[in-house]
Amino acid sequence: TMKKFFFLLLAFVQISNAQELALVRKDGKFGYISQKGDFAIQPKFKTAKNFSDGLAAAEENGKWGFINQKGDWAIPATFDDAKYFDSGICMVSKDKKWVYINKKGEVQKAPETDKLYDFEGGVAFFRQGKKVGLIGPKMNVVLEPKYDMIKPFEDGFARVKNNDRWGIIDKAGKVVVEIIYDEVGNYFKNVTWAKNGSAFGLVIAGKFKAIDGVEKIWDFHTQDMTYAKKGGKIGFIDLKGNWAIEPKFDKARSFSKNLAPVCVGSKWGYINTKGTMVIEPQFKDAEIFSAEGLAPIKDKNWGFINESGKIVIPTQYGITAGGVFALFKDEQKGFINGVARVKSGSQWGFLKPDGTTLGKQWYDNAEPFSK
Repeated sequence: TMKKFFFLLLAFVQISNAQELALVRKDGKFGYISQKGDFAIQPKFKTAKNFSDGLAAAEENGKWGFINQKGDWAIPATFDDAKYFDSGICMVSKDKKWVYINKKGEVQKAPETDKLYDFEGGVAFFRQGKKVGLIGPKMNVVLEPKYDMIKPFEDGFARVKNNDRWGIIDKAGKVVVEIIYDEVGNYFKNVTWAKNGSAFGLVIAGKFKAIDGVEKIWDFHTQDMTYAKKGGKIGFIDLKGNWAIEPKFDKARSFSKNLAPVCVGSKWGYINTKGTMVIEPQFKDAEIFSAEGLAPIKDKNWGFINESGKIVIPTQYGITAGGVFALFKDEQKGFINGVARVKSGSQWGFLKPDGTTLGKQWYDNAEPFSK
């Protein structure tokens, strides 16, 4: 057991050693910076991709391989193309054919499939004829192909379609929302929004509850209410399907830190969970607050306000969600884990919450931090 304990300790040390790195391009070469802003891996690659699952695809002499966080080759560059590791498996292209490999670079034999799909969150789709199922990283069948469509998993749940009806499954393939709806939303605290015939409402504990007159409901984010449209105006509904804030806004975004961006006419401000306007509508655009308590707002360009509405980082930057390599589907704009990826002129960099630039550096390209 001591040996086992040491192994666990070692595994833990390895996991905690993995730091987040950001892919940047400087003077035409790609390298990776640490969260201190120093180069963890010097810019030496003609092209490279973000880290995921501890490895990053990089190119050498026209071929792709994988580097570890020290910048050493973990898998030699012998592939024509390469994607991202997830749960120890990655898709690579060799001799015009896509295959799965493990972290030793060994080809894994997948169940019979018409097309290979990336692993995401420990599962991958596989297709036989017109139906899609799920496989696990040991190339095991998790779910036989029985759906017309499965959408990517979000927080362990995926929307699935059969015969033009939608429902939701978990990662084991178990149905958590019956496949009977015209549309469904994301699954949040055992609730989803759904469209049933012409009615919009919530599916709560498996039962559909219509909300009178609603024309659209958006996905839940991190707080126990989401926004919905009625009579052309937007308000907020709670997890029971009751109006928490009456529909009176022209546009809105999710609550975060008990504040939500709302638009009145052409100006954006922020309301609290009672629906009271606490930051007056004055901005051309506004995004949600991050854990750091800062939110991106737009005037001439983008800057950041604190929770009392004071501009703490001037409106002189460009911001976008995700990165060029679209590994992050709906990553929020603004601050993530203490840094915000922004554009200044034609250069990219990272801001710290105090408005200073990480490492006092700007780059030709910069991707979000990942490990």
